[in-house]
Amino acid sequence: MDQAPGSPQGPQDASNLPRCYRHPDRETGISCTRCERPICPECMISASVGFQCPECVREGSGTGHAPEANQPRTIAGGSIATDPRLITKILLGLNVAVFIAVLAMGDRLVNELVLVGQWPPYPYLPEDGVAEGQWYRLVTSMFTHQEIWHIAFNMLGLWWLGGPLEAALGRARFLSLYVLSGLAGGALTYVVAEPGQASLGASGAIFGLLGATAVLMRRLNYDMRPVIALLALNMLFTFTWSGIAWEAHVGGLVAGVAIAYGMVHAPRERRALVQWGTCGVVLAVVLAAVVIRTAQLV
Repeated sequence: MDQAPGSPQGPQDASNLPRCYRHPDRETGISCTRCERPICPECMISASVGFQCPECVREGSGTGHAPEANQPRTIAGGSIATDPRLITKILLGLNVAVFIAVLAMGDRLVNELVLVGQWPPYPYLPEDGVAEGQWYRLVTSMFTHQEIWHIAFNMLGLWWLGGPLEAALGRARFLSLYVLSGLAGGALTYVVAEPGQASLGASGAIFGLLGATAVLMRRLNYDMRPVIALLALNMLFTFTWSGIAWEAHVGGLVAGVAIAYGMVHAPRERRALVQWGTCGVVLAVVLAAVVIRTAQLV
């Protein structure tokens, strides 16, 4: 497996991994290059060589460089935030707010937000749907839930996966990952499913976070068995439970893996170009798929 650049240690037996000195409940294979204390992904700050812990960064590099030259960065090059879960909290709040609005207004609001290709179906004259120019449904459907169990599972996944990813990638990159994964899931649903089939929920984005978590854990040389087991279990549910839009899960997962790979494996000297270029390619594929499918339907 790959080893993080500059890490002073090689692969370790997962059962003997040390624990982060700031988060004793988290095992890690990475140590601060200055004090050599073990640090988890939330604590690691990219340095010129390897990673440093927050305390060593606050003490300064001792190189004599200007302060901005030593600005702490995440493993993906993002800025270290005071609240590493801010975007996760905002996304969770948006989903809950829309759910409360749906409970208050019922089907009337759901019908305006849900992802549907074209409605009503032939032989009636279609009036609603993405094919009728309502592209906003690709976004609004990502934040819309009707069932309490649906939003509960998705928000649990968002909170559990989102925090570590936001801390590791930075706010802008994490938000891009979430939104593009959700759009990719919606686009595949639009392309593959029947035009009149309605789809809603944040599942595509959550599967994108799950795929990104697997990429990040691989990048940090962590034990992959837990995330592989979780992914396998979720895919089993995807293809065996009725009423689940498998297209959204698969589309989000593929997009999440692609985006995360570009973000955490981008070379330092071309980091921004590779990262945002990867996001641009995924967005271009999504837009092309939507445009082609719309041309077929109209």
